[in-house]
Amino acid sequence: MGQAERSRAACDGVLSLSDDTPAPSASRRAAQAVDALRHGWPLAIDGAPLLQPVETAFGPISGAAMLVSASRAATLKLANQIEAAAPRQPVLLRGAETFDLAAALAVADPALDLQTPLKGPFKAMPLAWEIQAQAALELARIAGVLPAFLVNPDGAAEAVALNAADVAAYSDASRLQIAARARLPVAAAEGARIVAFRSPDDTREHVALVIGQQKSDRAPLVRLHSECLTGDILGSLKCDCGPQLDAALHAMAHEADAGGWGVLLYMRQEGRGIGLVNKLRAYRLQDQGFDTVDANTRLGLPDEARDFPTAARMLDLLGVGEIRLMTNNPAKVSALEAEGVSVAERVAHSLPDNPHNSRYLATKRDRAGHLLP
Repeated sequence: MGQAERSRAACDGVLSLSDDTPAPSASRRAAQAVDALRHGWPLAIDGAPLLQPVETAFGPISGAAMLVSASRAATLKLANQIEAAAPRQPVLLRGAETFDLAAALAVADPALDLQTPLKGPFKAMPLAWEIQAQAALELARIAGVLPAFLVNPDGAAEAVALNAADVAAYSDASRLQIAARARLPVAAAEGARIVAFRSPDDTREHVALVIGQQKSDRAPLVRLHSECLTGDILGSLKCDCGPQLDAALHAMAHEADAGGWGVLLYMRQEGRGIGLVNKLRAYRLQDQGFDTVDANTRLGLPDEARDFPTAARMLDLLGVGEIRLMTNNPAKVSALEAEGVSVAERVAHSLPDNPHNSRYLATKRDRAGHLLP
């Protein structure tokens, strides 16, 4: 039995660690796949050829074809061949020569395509395993690596096997549970409490900060805040995340002083779900003149990939039904309402811009529909 056959047999439960050890669950297989991508191991997704992540691959590996997203393919002058494809749809492409790792990375990373000559022309090929390809691109996003794969790579290591449907199980918010609670005095509110949440297969640990005394008859002031290392911790001026976080905590403290309460959901979804490294790649493209939406597109990544089902699950575990949501983004209200959260009021949460983030805020207003001046 060859490598691909062994991998797919393991995925189907034919093979296991020992005769009496059952095959991993769907969510565990997806978790293993995310870990595999971070370590450069290939994936064997049911019915598809082996897929080697380009960014993290190691060794003398090459392939005759690559898998990328439609938005990344468009930057390679394939837009006329895939004009009907959505930005996140997978595209199978071939070049004039076989892709070694250096050539593949130049195709995958727009920061490198200016330094390494691209071995084009490229041609989009028919894709008979689109569902599996979509699963691979989504796993790459979750892993925080570039969404690009060598197809049937020569010299690949043993593959990690899974089914395309396993990705949905990995993202199943119902598996999230409260892991710990503690008192956490913060500058804005010395009586704050923190609650940590954990899922069995996802290494990200989200937290909620509760300010004031919880009241069942009064909707709390809620802020869904996505992690931003550069803004929240380092004080970056390229975004408004740090000031928004600080202002939200003080607004909740003021609410508590007036007899109400507030909940800050701090979500571990850096870069709106694309990861820290990819966010910094987007920053580099912004320095070249692209706005935040186009920078993500050139990387082949979505501009919006935040996990609203998990936010809704956190509120449910806290016993919160109706909320007053601090946001300038009507789409965030709609996304939470789609997950069963009752939003009684949208509370505006805009702050002054600065010379470094004025274009970023204008892009949020003009291209993402945020209600900003």
